[in-house]
Amino acid sequence: CFECCIKCLGGIPYASLIATILLYAGVALFCGCGHEALSGTVNILQTYFEMTRSAGDVIDAFTLIDIFKYVIYGVAAAFFVYGILLMVEGFFTTGAIKDLYGDFKITTCGRCVSAWFIMLTYIFMLAWLGVTAFTSLPVYMYFNLWTICRNATVVDGANLCLDLRQYGIVTIGEEKKVCTSSESFIKMCDSNELNMTFHLFIVALAGAGAAVIAMVHYLMVLSANWAYVKDACRMQKYEDIKSKEEQELHDIHSTRSKERLNAYT
Repeated sequence: CFECCIKCLGGIPYASLIATILLYAGVALFCGCGHEALSGTVNILQTYFEMTRSAGDVIDAFTLIDIFKYVIYGVAAAFFVYGILLMVEGFFTTGAIKDLYGDFKITTCGRCVSAWFIMLTYIFMLAWLGVTAFTSLPVYMYFNLWTICRNATVVDGANLCLDLRQYGIVTIGEEKKVCTSSESFIKMCDSNELNMTFHLFIVALAGAGAAVIAMVHYLMVLSANWAYVKDACRMQKYEDIKSKEEQELHDIHSTRSKERLNAYT
C-alpha cells in the first residue's frame, strides 16, 4: 500500500497543479469581484449621477456593463474547462515521461498535444495581459473619485467636481458630474458602496494579474514537458535500434554456433 501511494504521488504533475490552483484563484477573484464591482458601479451611476438606461437599442454605459458581465460568465466557464484540460495533459505527459520504455505512439501524441497547448496558452497569456490593462482603468477612475472625496474633507471650501465626460462614459452633449458642494456627492463619499466597489475592482485587478502569472507558469511547464517528451521519443528510438541490433547479433551468433556444431558432427 505504501509503495502504491508513493507511485501515485510520483505521477502527480505538481507544477501543473500549482499553476491550476493559481489560475482558478485568479479567475475566481476576477470574475466574482469584477461582477460585483460592475453591479456596484450601476448603482452608483443611477443613485448619485442620476443616469438612466437609454430606451431602445442604444448602446450606453449600462449596456456595456451588461456585456462585460456576460463576458465574465464566459471567461469563468472557459477557463474552468481549460484548467481541467491542462491538468489532464499534465498527467498524461508526466506518465509518458516516467515510462520511457512505453509505446512510442503515446509519447508522440503527448508531444503534439504539448505543442498545441503551448501555442494556446501563449495566446491566452496575451489576452489576460489585455484584460489586466483594461481592469486597471476602473481602478484609476475610482482612485480619482476616492481622492476627490478625501480632499473634500481635508480642504474646507474646495469646489472639486468629477465629470463623467472625461472618461467617455457619457457623450459630450450630456453633463453628468457631481461636485463637492452637492448633497449627492456628500452622500456618495459617506456611503460604503463607493469604498466597497473601489476595493472590489482592486481585487479583480489582482486576480487578473494572478491569471497572467498562472499562464506564464503554464508556459514554463508545457515547454519543459514538450522537451522531456521529445527526449523520451529519442530515447525510445535509441532503445528500439539497440534491441534490434542485439537481436541481430544474437541470431548471427546462434547461426554460427549451429554451423560449427554441424561441421564438427
